[in-house]
Amino acid sequence: MAPLATSMLASESFLTQDDIKSFLIANVALTIPGRVFVGMALDRFGPRRVFSILMVIMAIPTWFFAFGDTTTQLFISRLFMSVVGAGFVVGIHMTALWFKPKDIGFSEGFYAGWGNFGSAAAAITIPTVALHFFGGDDGWRWAIATSGIIMAIYGVAYWFLITDGPTPDTLKKSRKTGALEVSSWLSLWVYCLFIIPLYGILSVLVYRMQNTGFINEDIAIICYGVIVLLVISQIYKAISVNAPLLKAGISEDDKYPFSSVASLGATYFANFGAELAVVSMLPMFFQSTWSLDPTTAGLIASTFAFVNLWARPLGGYISDRVGSRRKVMLMYMIGISTGFALMGLLDSSWPMFLAICITISCSVFVQGAEGATFGIIPSVKRRLTGQISGLTGAYGNVGAVFYLFIFTFVDYSTFFFIIACGALMSWIICFFWLKEPKGAFGDEYHMSSVDRKIAEEES
Repeated sequence: MAPLATSMLASESFLTQDDIKSFLIANVALTIPGRVFVGMALDRFGPRRVFSILMVIMAIPTWFFAFGDTTTQLFISRLFMSVVGAGFVVGIHMTALWFKPKDIGFSEGFYAGWGNFGSAAAAITIPTVALHFFGGDDGWRWAIATSGIIMAIYGVAYWFLITDGPTPDTLKKSRKTGALEVSSWLSLWVYCLFIIPLYGILSVLVYRMQNTGFINEDIAIICYGVIVLLVISQIYKAISVNAPLLKAGISEDDKYPFSSVASLGATYFANFGAELAVVSMLPMFFQSTWSLDPTTAGLIASTFAFVNLWARPLGGYISDRVGSRRKVMLMYMIGISTGFALMGLLDSSWPMFLAICITISCSVFVQGAEGATFGIIPSVKRRLTGQISGLTGAYGNVGAVFYLFIFTFVDYSTFFFIIACGALMSWIICFFWLKEPKGAFGDEYHMSSVDRKIAEEES
């Protein structure tokens, strides 16, 4: 929608700038819970089925958005469309099924890097489709509708062309799909604490929509109530799923450190969350700081996202080759903290060339950290890869919403320093909590006795 926003405003008299901002908020709202629920579905039904169904279903709100003729229709359809962001988690799981532990860092980084590149390619091609293929005031509508058609077709093709791994028994299913399995009572309480910000961050979106006048106070109160009930229900589900397992006892070889999952969530909050937030404000930063025209500022700011194509695979590749995924993660997070601290010092007295170099260098660490994060996830607990990916990926969106909310209250320099502090806190959490996963560099993923038993039952 972003590259077509001006066309939408020009052709539809009922739309305003505030409406567009509300649509942008809605565009990330349900991605957070969507990634968690899709992660659960992955471990039960496999990525082929989940991704195919997700693509076809998400085409429906895409078409509703394309042909909506009221602000409410556009907003609601955009809200449901945000679930499509959960598709990222599917690819993470699918990649883990096809590639060995020793190569997973590069494989995941390559996959994710091309995902971001696809987003940039869509931003370039969709306006061309709208202007040259369809034209007229409704060009933006048909361009978006076309993207929905392509998405649905790809979903159907994925069902028939792809398998969940090279062999039928590659997919290892979890025992429970209602919540993530943990290995101790302490891990359960930490898990419950992690659920609170995961859904509680949605209250920030409600607050912003109320402030922009899109919803009134009564609707806002109802939304806050729904969020509270959602948090309570998810905590209850986590306890109801894990309490019987913990009472029965978890075999030693089936235990895994939930502290590593919490650490990875914190790192993705600090790296991917920072990326989403920074790319939204970086053009304004360069334009206002060095008095540039919008086109030049946008071109310079795009360098932050452009390096994603190679920096993210590089992070995964280094994670594969160094011999310690934990040390690589720590190195990248301290690099992020240093990079954003330097960006916080930038002002008009700095040479433009040096400012661009610092921005690109910071981005290399940000993107590389994302690759390193998902280089660890598949080895934490094999049969729970989908749920762990979903939880971690969701925390990246939590970070984006949180940082963008903070940005509304501070100046550019303070904003960069806050992100630098967030990365430093993440480094501290990783230093004490992140464990080197078992079999992270082997030819096969580590399997517990329970994993083998489930695999035999599935066979």
